[in-house]
Amino acid sequence: MNVQLTSLGCRLNEAEQASWSRQFGEAGHQMVDTAEAADLVVINTCAVTAEASRKSRKLIRRFHRLNPQAKLILTGCYADLEAEQAADIAGVDLVVSNRDKDRLVQIVSDKLDLKTMPVQAQEGEGLHLYRPTRTRAFVKVQDGCRNRCTFCIVTVARGEERSRPVDDVVAEIAELVALGHQEIVLTGVHLGGYGHELGVDLYRLVNEILQQTSVKRLRLSSLEPWEIPDNFWQLWKDKRLLPHLHLPVQSGSDQILRRMARRSDSATIRRLAKDARAQLPKLALTSDIIVGFPGETADDWQQTLDLVQEIGFAHIHIFSYSPREGTAASRFKDAVDSDTKRERSRVLHEIAATMKRQVLESSLGKEFSVLWEGRAQLGTQGQKKLNGFTENYLKATIEVSASRDLENTIQRVRAVTIDGEELRVTCGTEDTA
Repeated sequence: MNVQLTSLGCRLNEAEQASWSRQFGEAGHQMVDTAEAADLVVINTCAVTAEASRKSRKLIRRFHRLNPQAKLILTGCYADLEAEQAADIAGVDLVVSNRDKDRLVQIVSDKLDLKTMPVQAQEGEGLHLYRPTRTRAFVKVQDGCRNRCTFCIVTVARGEERSRPVDDVVAEIAELVALGHQEIVLTGVHLGGYGHELGVDLYRLVNEILQQTSVKRLRLSSLEPWEIPDNFWQLWKDKRLLPHLHLPVQSGSDQILRRMARRSDSATIRRLAKDARAQLPKLALTSDIIVGFPGETADDWQQTLDLVQEIGFAHIHIFSYSPREGTAASRFKDAVDSDTKRERSRVLHEIAATMKRQVLESSLGKEFSVLWEGRAQLGTQGQKKLNGFTENYLKATIEVSASRDLENTIQRVRAVTIDGEELRVTCGTEDTA
């Protein structure tokens, strides 16, 4: 069968999608890029906000209109939280809960009787027939969360923490490296809580990956500020672990952090950023900030702006707070009005843009390692344009001869100018991979 997979929302959803793609391939099915070409469509939905749920429903209906004959499978947080509503949407054939995601391919095959001969039996080449085209792979190492942040519905949708054994993760990464992936990104709902129920931790996992695999670049996704132990920075002695951390600060006000039930305060966040940069001079820090959380006063907001500017984030994801039914914060009475949230968001976007520009300007003349990825675009005068990311997650672009094949290679480059929000770079003659 032709199978089309689509994910909304977080990188964890994307990691799950990549895993399903490999499993469907092993079962003898063919991946396709569009819903119109598919016999089976799987949508991994999102519900982090009410707007995300609305977009999930809209996408489900659109895909059914595009191809009403295709079998339509729903999973993800919206499908889990609103299972009955999701199942009633026209065209939906099956809803798979988050708890059963790891068995999705088998469940779909059993429920819908997807009969096919495995590729291995037909060709003898196994997974190599489904060699990934992407240069980076997202690997899910855990699911669920024991934190109870008052604004978050994901902990309800994803349930209690469940971590994969170290050996399973290492084996998957070794396989992905053998299939051509240059960079691996570790993902989870609560990545810093990895291994809590197994008696191991994220430090152990990262150390084992670096020791037991030949992965060339290893990146961590979001880590909560309180989940980083003092010895964690030792891992970066191995240069394959990339100097980029996403720390979801959410607010710079201790009063608001308490209302959010966050397990850190502003002093801890400042100290963490200072220690991190002392250990890793090239480190880029990115973050999430929620604007207009219930009870956020003008003074609270100023404290957030002060913290953001003091730390100097390379990028900020900015979210205007909206109540999410099922969360504790949705019952808070002291809401911030829409005009105030809109103005605060505007100010923070301006500050974030200025900080990003400062990071790019400070990078000019410096050397970086870039993984070239994505499809080449036409450049000027017989050139082609490639995009990639530096080790500290700055977007880089280069124009090279149309005959030169750099995609999925890692190369030393020098930043020479700024093009919008990207570094325009030049590179040497020797690839590092």
